[in-house]
Parts: sequence; structure tokens; C-alpha cells
Amino acid sequence: MAATYSLGIDIGGTFTDIVAFDPLSGRAFIWKESTTPDDPARGVMAGIARLLGAHGIAPAQIGRVVHATTLFTNALIERKGARTGLITTAGFRDVLEIGRERKYELYDIFIEMPRPLVPRPWRREVPERLASDGTIVTPLDVAACVAEAGALVAEGVESLAIVFLHAYANPVHERTAAEAIAARFPSLSISLSSDIAPEIREYPRASTAVANAYVRPLSEIYLQRLEQEIAAAGIPGSLHLMLSNGGLTHVDEAKRAPVQLLESGPAAGALAGAWFGRNAGLERVLAFDMGGTTAKLALVDDGQPLVAWGFEAARERRFLRGSGLPIQIATVELIEIGAGGGSIARRSELSTLHVGPDSAGAQPGPACYARGGTEATVTDADLALGCLNADFFLGGAMAIDAPAAEAAVGRLAAALAVEPARAASGIQDVVNETMAGAARVAIAERGRVPHEYALMATGGAAPVHAWGVARKLGIRRVVCPPGAGAGSTIGMLMAPARVDRVASLNLPFAEADMAAIEETFARLENEAAPLVAATGADLARRDTRWLADMRYIGQGSEVTVAMPRPLSPEAVRAAFEAEYRRLFGRTPPGAAIQFVALRLSLSAPVPGAEGRLDLAAASGGTMLKGSRPVHFAEAGGMVGTPVYDRYALPPGFAAEGPAVFEENESTFVVGPGARIALLPDGSLVADMPEAT
Repeated sequence: MAATYSLGIDIGGTFTDIVAFDPLSGRAFIWKESTTPDDPARGVMAGIARLLGAHGIAPAQIGRVVHATTLFTNALIERKGARTGLITTAGFRDVLEIGRERKYELYDIFIEMPRPLVPRPWRREVPERLASDGTIVTPLDVAACVAEAGALVAEGVESLAIVFLHAYANPVHERTAAEAIAARFPSLSISLSSDIAPEIREYPRASTAVANAYVRPLSEIYLQRLEQEIAAAGIPGSLHLMLSNGGLTHVDEAKRAPVQLLESGPAAGALAGAWFGRNAGLERVLAFDMGGTTAKLALVDDGQPLVAWGFEAARERRFLRGSGLPIQIATVELIEIGAGGGSIARRSELSTLHVGPDSAGAQPGPACYARGGTEATVTDADLALGCLNADFFLGGAMAIDAPAAEAAVGRLAAALAVEPARAASGIQDVVNETMAGAARVAIAERGRVPHEYALMATGGAAPVHAWGVARKLGIRRVVCPPGAGAGSTIGMLMAPARVDRVASLNLPFAEADMAAIEETFARLENEAAPLVAATGADLARRDTRWLADMRYIGQGSEVTVAMPRPLSPEAVRAAFEAEYRRLFGRTPPGAAIQFVALRLSLSAPVPGAEGRLDLAAASGGTMLKGSRPVHFAEAGGMVGTPVYDRYALPPGFAAEGPAVFEENESTFVVGPGARIALLPDGSLVADMPEAT
């Protein structure tokens, strides 16, 4: 039996999405399983069994499995990782505590800074010292390394990070220490900063290496168990993992550097927005992914999501920059918002309506889930406003208690001293404004304007809210792709294999040897290529990008610049100055430039990750299912709205809003006056009326 299907698995806070995709026919089957927070793998395997059984797919037909998870991010947030120790250069044990000496809330005298993942007694120092150029100032005391590691193991430490000063310039001391410690304590998990984040700035590099050490034992156990359970289920396909950079890697690399997976789920949503956008002929897309717990936004320019070279994890204030642990990895640039279908609405201390960031999650869930939740959530409000059909939630597979939702909204309304309808519409309006406000800031920070973008809605809740968010942003076009409710999972199935590598180069531009820089890029590519090849990717179709972190001498931050090929001083200078002017409007006259780091990004398509998408779902045969009252803010209340079976829409379908389009995993709500069309790829496009 040919193993033609690809299987995608995305574990979210409320639902685990599973998609089986046959690239030869384009047929895709979707299943949503309630997430099992106590044991995520249990929900995954139960969902796989139900999906394959429902559609008659034999396990032997699964040729590859692609997985994204928030498990490791949650371990950082909840401080449930391994008992981790740190060995560092004498005098530098408190780098994790000192951080950047910058308060994220300047006037908060009770501020709580991110708590280090390694407590002070488990941070040990050893004699050694490198200069900033990598030359040895003080030789490494290997015996002291082994002795300190032994003391940590005796105290119960399971994983160890080794972070020596300036190891980005010369990894010899870190590697020597690791070899000696591994020989003495073979069961100890070891992470080196020179392997995980070989870049300048001691605090972010130490933070990244420690975070990797903290989650590495957990990743090894979880991924090994998942591999075994997939194999035991009769699935022959290899397991690939989604990375934060929007690419795929194989299991061994994921076990070695699980810190690269921290943003894997949200990155898949951005990748889905980019993939669907390209199929719809859109080059500029605001990818809007809203699930049960959070909403994520990502800018897509020229068909590709923007990539950053670092982010913050486990923030003390979830949406406040500077309050988290810095992680130096390549990641899709994301704006995360505490707004999802499960976001809880409450009366604030000022007697105003407050929505999120707390979420009802999968357990107990919104009140309408009838799992014990009693507080009103965004999903409850959407149900009360007619946006959702209680008899067709998850295609009718999940029973919904509409009276419980109405009762929860009613209790909130009583607390606010307003009518229930006003409370429900207020919940929707507040959550839409929260998401629109975050999008405004993100777009403005990048020198863009919202009306240049189309809003691409994926996730179970985004198609319900996309119209309202677009109106607030002044965006003229909203797109809802097929299978939007499992968009992230579809996105990861279309992802290429990818590896990002970095090499330090702290050098004035005037002294740079372009031939030596090309040799460094060649070395990085030689290191990356085997990792990409191990996923089964087609290296003959590789896409290799050369980039460099550059700045004017004396500046404290860098600009990442795409390098011209072939390299020449004139072309490199022109590229840097053009990027600098794009970001800041002008360049300082006569200022000298310097290199800080070289970056290589190598990606290649994976077999089974291409082709069209044909959602295989049986429709009732009737395009128009009926109508129901739906609340629209621009209309000032409830409006009789036709409800369509999305699966029954004929090619060339067109209509005017208002309209509701139902499919098994999501519902697309379009307001009055919209011009709606069905694109050849199955996406629904809704254009705003001219007067809006």
C-alpha cells in the first residue's frame, strides 16, 4: 500500500488539529480533538485514530508526520522543565540575574523581573577566559569543570548549560568542558551556548542556552514517546517538527535544540497565511490566526512572512516587551494577543468590560461547552449574537449548550447593569479592538499602512471576527481560505525544510575580506545542508540566503541586511545603506560601518508539501441552508442573514453581504454591503463596500 498521505498535528490550548493530506489528489481531511493538557500525546493519538477511521485511511498510507507543539513553551512559562545547572566563566554566574538592567515598567516599584531558570546555587564558576576575538587569556581548568558538574549532579541536576565568555568567537573551551563532563557523567544532558546561539551579548546567549537545557530532557522524552506511539499505531512515516522559523526539521535536531520549537505552532499559522495568500494571488497579507486561547498576527510581504532573529519567552507580563526571557533564534515575526474564543469577559474594578487575557481553555472551556465553565467568553458571545450555529459546531460533532452561553452572558450583563445583547456585542467589540490595536502598532512599526494588506483569517475563531477587525483597521479585503479552522496545520504540511545558522564577525567594514566572508557562508551552508537533507527535502531546489547583521560603529543594535551575490564592498555598502534608510529615513554622513554577524538561511521543498488543496467533505447538496439573525456593529443590531453551506458553493459563486458561510471547523461571517467571491483555490474573498 503506497504511503502517500501527509499527517499534520498542531496542539493548541483548546483543540488539537489533525489534517491528513494527499498531495497527489489534493484531498485533505480535518479533525479537531479536544486538547488533553495532562497528557498531550493522548489527545493526539485519539484524534489520529478517529480521523483515519472516519475516512477509511489505513495507517500504512501515512508517509510523513509533521508536528507543532506549545509543550516546551508551556514548560518555560510554568517552570516545569528539568532541574538545570549552569557552568560559566568565573565572575559571570549572575548574568542571568542581572540581565539588561532595564525595567520594562519604569515606575513600578514592585516590578518582578523574569525569574532565572537556574537558581543561584546551581550556577557554578570555573577558571577560564577568552578575549572578544577568541584568543585564550586564561586556559580552561578542566578538572574544576568536572568537579563542579559532579557537585551539581549530586544535588539532582539533570541538565547542564555551559556558557563561557566570548564562546561565540571560539568554542574550544565549551567543547573541551563538555567532552570531559560527558565522559564522567554520560546521562547528563548538556547544551553549549556556542552550538545553540553563537552570537554576541552574554545575557541573551546565556538565556537561550539555559532555556534549551531546561526543556531538552522533556523534549527527548516526549518526542521519543510520540515516535513510538506513532509507530505502534502502524504509521510508517517519519516524524518532522515545525520550527519557529517557519521550516521543518527532523526529530534528532529537534531533540538537540528544542529551543528552536518554542514558537512552532504560531509560526505555522503565519506560514498558512503566506501559502493561502500566494494561492489567492496576494503578495501582502496580514495573517490573522485566532484560536481558542490566543490570536496571532504576522505580516507577509512578497509572499513570505517576516522573520526576526530573536523573541521573548515566558513573559512576566504576557504582552509587555522586555518582561520575558530573551531567546536568540530565528523566528517568524509574530504579534501575540490575549484574545481567543475562550477569552473570559469580566467586569473590571472600574465597572467596565474587560476581555482576556485569561482563557477558559479546553477545560473547563466556554460556558457553552458544558464542561463546567460558568464565565462568559468570546465564544459564548459569538453564539448569543448569531455568529455561530449551536447545531453545527465542529460540523455537529460537538454538542453545544446555547442556554448556558446565554445564562453566562446574562450574569455578566447584570454585573455591568446593561442588557444581555449589549454585553454580548460589547465582548465582541472589545476583543476586535484589542486585536486591531495590536495590528496597528505592528504595521506602523514597520513603516506600513493597513490598507496595503488583505486580512487572511485562519483558526477556528478568526473567520468569525475578521470582518470586524478589518473594519477597525481600514482594510478593504478579507480572505477566508478553505479549511481555515485548521489553517496552521495545513500551513505546516506545506512548509519547506529549513535551517538557519549564524557566525560571529565583529569586524569594521573597512577591514573585511569579502573572500573570507564568502568562505564563512560556504562553511555554514555545508553545516546546514545535511540537516535539511535528513528531512528528505530536495536539495537540488534549495533556496540559500546570505544575510549580515551590520551597524554603524558605536551603535548598540544592528540591522539585518540581505547580502548581494557575488559580494563586493560597494554592493554590500549599498545594501546596508538602503536597508538603513528604509528603516530610519536617512544615514549618518561619514559614519563607519561594522559587521557583527553573518547569517545563512537554507530551505528546500519537502516531497508531499506541494500541490493544491481539495477539502473532501460531503455537503448537504443545498447551497443555501437558511437564514438567521446575526449582529453587525455597522448595522446597529441584528440583521437577517443568509447562511451558506461552504462545501456546496459552485465555481464562480458570488454574493453580497451580509452572509454566513459554515464549514465543519469554522464559520466565516461577512457584513452588510460586502462583495463576496469564491476564488479558484477555494478561498472566499469579501471586499468592503465603498462607503465603509
